[in-house]
Amino acid sequence: MTIRWKDYQATGFHDELIRSGGRPRDAARFLTRWLSRLRDDDIRERKAAAELAISVMGITFTVYSEEGGSIDRAWPFDLIPRVIAKQEWDGIEAGLRQRVQALNLFIDDLYHDQKVIRDGVFPRELLADSVNFRKPCMGMNPPLGVWAHICGSDLIRDRDGQVYVLEDNLRVPSGVSYMLENRKVMKRVLPELFEEASIQPVDDYPSQLFDMLASLSPRMVEHPEVVVLTPGIYNSAYFEHAYLAQQMGCELVEGADLVVNDDDCVYMRTVEGLSRVDVVYRRIDDLFLDPEAFRKDSQVGVPGLFRAWQKGNVALANAPGCGVADDKVVYAYVPDIIRYYLGEEALLPNVPTFRCNDPLQRKHVLANLDQLVVKPANESGGYGMLIGPQASKRQRSEFARLIRHDPRNYVAQPLIALSTAPTLVDTHVEARHLDLRPFILSGQQMYVTTGGLTRVALRKGSTVVNSSQGGGSKDTWIVDLEGH
Repeated sequence: MTIRWKDYQATGFHDELIRSGGRPRDAARFLTRWLSRLRDDDIRERKAAAELAISVMGITFTVYSEEGGSIDRAWPFDLIPRVIAKQEWDGIEAGLRQRVQALNLFIDDLYHDQKVIRDGVFPRELLADSVNFRKPCMGMNPPLGVWAHICGSDLIRDRDGQVYVLEDNLRVPSGVSYMLENRKVMKRVLPELFEEASIQPVDDYPSQLFDMLASLSPRMVEHPEVVVLTPGIYNSAYFEHAYLAQQMGCELVEGADLVVNDDDCVYMRTVEGLSRVDVVYRRIDDLFLDPEAFRKDSQVGVPGLFRAWQKGNVALANAPGCGVADDKVVYAYVPDIIRYYLGEEALLPNVPTFRCNDPLQRKHVLANLDQLVVKPANESGGYGMLIGPQASKRQRSEFARLIRHDPRNYVAQPLIALSTAPTLVDTHVEARHLDLRPFILSGQQMYVTTGGLTRVALRKGSTVVNSSQGGGSKDTWIVDLEGH
């Protein structure tokens, strides 16, 4: 028994690998040909090898229960990669660079002159109601004028093949470690395919990340001290925190490991005494970063850290306050923001978005809840949203109440027919929906991962790709068709 692509069904959706009639897309031709030669026993053997690699490498993610507990689970991984031609990817990368450049200019403007508001491009009341705008950041000038040093933008493809930006993650974006580990697993399990095709590398990300962070150092020293600040082992992304620190050769620290002295500089406690810290790659939300500046009950932050940043004695990535642009209502204005700051049209379009704070748009949303996806402005991980076509009448009524109570907090979008890709189910393939999160680094230069983290909805018919809600992932191959 072998995989028969003519029997593969992805009716009504754009499939990333297979055209109608079972014909492979150009960039996936070598992959589908190779897969079709595998017998069932070969597939089982490769799947078992992947599962063993994930176990040995300790690749896990954390799931929280309603009772307040948590459990570490092995990373769910599908063996069939997503494939994109480099010639298409070059256009996507240009759109991501444009988007992040404009968003950094927007954030910097909001904390300085607010010209975008004075010129009527962005409403003042939206800023006033923003839960992620930090007034103490007004007038701050982070190194290189960059606020969001690490961004993860979620991309989806509609049934017509159009790529859209679904959202921008600018606060503490996660998932890049799984992108890197997915590639390592694939090289172990399918090494021959990397010899056959020109698959673009992703393993330079840790060195690119370190170089970007080091470039932010306030001290002109040959070897800046860069640390990764984690909330601790119970955080859902702790695997990634530890992984990136190890890959960069940096110290992984918790709040108690750092101290701010009277000189307003940050020091790390070591067995040899205090050691000056230049750059903190923080994986902690703003409000828990410093109990002196934000939440006084924070047990994971560093007292005085914000003050040290204000004085220019330490760099923080991402900068406090950058989350003002990580808001699904702000997202709706990004095409206008690009046009305003760069004088260009957006290369990557937004999904059409209705803002519930606008009375006319809110009326449309309330009348069409059975056809729309409703999202809260600042939730992540797929939580707190309504998928109208799949929701009960009672659920839609509850969301109507929530929207009327706090319209600023909700946006609505049509349900996009997410693209699919072949996914292994036992030893045969079935279509499953997916998205893609590339990562963009901004420092002295800008760097975009060649591909990113492809998340796949492993449940049949589901469009929820988050690992916390039954999703998994695939390796993402950017294939240079002119390279072979």
